[in-house]
This record gives sequence, structure tokens and C-alpha cells, in this order.
Amino acid sequence: MSNARDPRISPDGQWLAYIGSEGGRGGNVYLYPLAEHRAGRGGGAGGRSGSTPKQLTATSSAKSDLQFTADSRQLYFLAGGQVQHVAVGGGAARTVATRATLAVDFNQEKEEVFAEAWRYLRDNYMNPSMNGVDWNAVEARYAPVVAGARGEGDLRRVLREMIGELNSSHTGIVAPGGRGTPTTGHLGVLFKRQPYEESGRFCIGEVVPQGPAALAGVEAGDCLQSVNGEKLGGASNLDQWLDGTIGRKTMLGLARGGEERTLALQPVNAATDKNLMYLAWIEHNRQRVDQLSHGALGYVHMNDMSQASLDKLYLDLDAANFARRGVVIDVRNNHGGFVNAYALDVLTRHPYLTMVPRGLGVGIPARVSLGQRALEKPTVLITNQNTLSDSEDFTEGYRAMGLGKVVGVPTAGWIIFTSEAQLMDGSTLRMPVVRILDHNGKDMELHPRAVDVEVRNPPGSWAAGRDPQLEAAVQTLLGELGPAGVVAQGH
Repeated sequence: MSNARDPRISPDGQWLAYIGSEGGRGGNVYLYPLAEHRAGRGGGAGGRSGSTPKQLTATSSAKSDLQFTADSRQLYFLAGGQVQHVAVGGGAARTVATRATLAVDFNQEKEEVFAEAWRYLRDNYMNPSMNGVDWNAVEARYAPVVAGARGEGDLRRVLREMIGELNSSHTGIVAPGGRGTPTTGHLGVLFKRQPYEESGRFCIGEVVPQGPAALAGVEAGDCLQSVNGEKLGGASNLDQWLDGTIGRKTMLGLARGGEERTLALQPVNAATDKNLMYLAWIEHNRQRVDQLSHGALGYVHMNDMSQASLDKLYLDLDAANFARRGVVIDVRNNHGGFVNAYALDVLTRHPYLTMVPRGLGVGIPARVSLGQRALEKPTVLITNQNTLSDSEDFTEGYRAMGLGKVVGVPTAGWIIFTSEAQLMDGSTLRMPVVRILDHNGKDMELHPRAVDVEVRNPPGSWAAGRDPQLEAAVQTLLGELGPAGVVAQGH
């Protein structure tokens, strides 16, 4: 599935250029012919019916600001902070040599950035009433505060305060360049709290599967004594000793009882470490559902509502869950995206035919056999307070169509379709532009999606090996399926 943005039509009306990306990643320049019916609406000699887009670039750098030349023969664009151009007829993209010095008067710039942000929101915010806020009065109140801003950080803090007057989700302002590249290495371990608080020892309580520590042979119960020869104590900052170690050979001194050993590993970045912990959590939940249901139920979790997560949902359902009597669908901590309708399609399709190949002995649902994604089994949905945005749209659709019970706690109530605008200083303003209404025509923003079975996970439940929401979801679905054995509690 390709996402298209920044469309431009050539001056001669022959071409549509756009930036296309797969699954929201990167982006490249594409060209599509517009003169499809030169010989009449029915097609014919010279027609281009069935034409496909032509890819003009094939690099990973982010691209923006497409612009045709006046003769429609060249396309200019920004890529990785450089001006580039490519011929409409094809060929390699070339970089335009540019060099400039820019002098900025911050006192003038801040006034324009403030005016831009206020004006963009006035003209594009999802409802003209601005959530009942007098937007002209907001401008008058914040203008003198902006005048006192003495740096870019001050200015953005003031703008965030102004945006906060709307009491709206999906809004904010981000500095140019984001947060930068993290440099601290991660080992793939979780430390015990008590030994550190009592004696300043870094003792490992859990080793993340497939992480650097696990691959090197580190075990739960080991205590970390040194990093690259630097001794650790209660006053040590472990992040300091792991700074700059991502992907580099790092020596760990470990102790268990009276034995000491040294192991070498390569720390990973924070994103990799987080993903490994997430995969371990998923596998734990899958095994727990299997245990609680005595093999009757499957489990899938959608981490977000991206194309990648939708593809993973397909694989998860194909891999194990078609053999189950029902499936637990989990969208806790899902911060949204855009694929809720596609995911719901998989759950809403009903069986209508069974196909039995000769010699197989068992029937195959027709939809699956013919290549259409369909689960065709009872489900239950788990949500929590960190389920937001498009995953709340998913929850709304799930309940509205009566697909099953929703277990957990109500969702966040952060449900608006959003867009972005770049301000003069390079800051990015995020602003909601489309209201989302539920099946009763009521605003979903600031109105969390309700649950059918409310269950809270109290603090400390995970450390104690419990997930009451997951357990309740299994009980709820088993109750709908009929007798399937007693659901165990705890571990």
C-alpha cells in the first residue's frame, strides 16, 4: 500500500507528480500521466488507460516541496536538506550546488512565527468555534508574552501554552530536527530495585530474550560490577558508562555469589531494546492466554495502527489462531495510525462456504482459500487508558458492529484527524483538521470509548506475574464459547 503526498500538476497539464511512500517510510518522487483519453473517453489509439506511475527517484532520504519548471521538463525538490532535480523523462537525480548565509533577527522572526501559528490554527482547526475559545482574545493575551521571549525555547513554550487553550489532543509544536540521535547503549536487562536501594548493586532480575545480554550468556541473578573496566557503585551513572557503546564491543564484569566472570557484548539502541521487550511481552501474553484457556484461545496484539502492524496482524492470525476457538484482540497502549477499517474487515467477515480439497479430509473456509483475509471466529477486545486515536476508532467500530465484548478500562478520548504545517523558523505545528463522530453522530474527541467489562490492572500486578485485564478477557470469551475448562488464576 502506497501513501501519496505533496501532489503537483505540471504547467502543461500532462503530468501529476507526487511523493509516494510504502507503509509511511521514506518517500520517492513519482510521475503519473494525466492525458489518459486523448482519443476519446472510451480509450483508443493514443490513450493511456491503465497507465501506472513512473518512479523517478529511489533513495531513502525524506523528500518534500516538489516543483515543476515552467517548461514541465524538470522536477525540483528537497531531499536530505539539499535541492535536487530530476528530468521528467527519467535519469538520475542531480544535486544543485547551493550555498547561502542567512541572518535572522529573532525579535522579528518570533513575531511572525507566533502570527503563523495563531493564523494556521484559526483557519484550519477542526471546528471554527475553536472549542468555544475566543481565539482573538487568546492572540491579544499571548502577544505581549511572545514579545518577552528571549530564545527559541522560550517561544515554543509560549506557543505550547497558547495551543493548550484549545484543550485538544493531537496538537503541539516541535522544534526543527526533533530530538537528535540517541547515543546510549542498552544491554537488554531489567535490574532489581531492592539490591540497588539497599547497597547500590546493579543486580539483574530479568534478561530480555534475544537481547545483547541474552546472546552473550548473561543470566538473571548476575550482578553487574563493571563496564569496560570502570567499577560501578551506588553513585554510578550507568548511562554515562554506556554512552557511545551502541554496536561496539563492550566488556561487562559480572558476579554471582563468590564467582566473577567477564563477558563481551554489543549494546543496542533504545528503539531496538524497546522492541525486544515488546516482543517478550507479546510472547508472555500468548503463552498466558494459551494456559488460561487450555489451548482454546489465541492472542494477537496491535502495537499501532500502521500498515506494518496490519501486516503483522495478518501473519499472526494465519500462523496460529485459525486453529483456535476464539481470539483475544489486544490494543492496549496502541497510539493509533490509519488502518482501523482494514483491521475491522478481517473480524467482520462471516463464513459462507467451506472448500474441501480431495484427500485433505478437513474443510477450509472459502474466504481464506480464495485469499481474502477473514478470521471468522469469536473475539474479545482489550483496551486501556493508553489506547488512543485510531485505535479508539477501532474500538468504536468493534462495539458499534457488535463484534464482541470490550474488556479493560475506557480509552483516552484523543480522537481527531490531524495534519502538520511548517512555520517560518522550521518548527512543525501539529493541528487537528477533521472532527471524528461516532455512529450516533457525537464527537469522539474528549469522549473515551466505553468498555463492557471494566477491569483495572493495579500497580504492581505485572511484577507479581498478573494481568487481570488479560485474565478477564479470557474468562469473558470462554464464557461466550461455552464450557471449556476452569480458568486458572495467577501463575
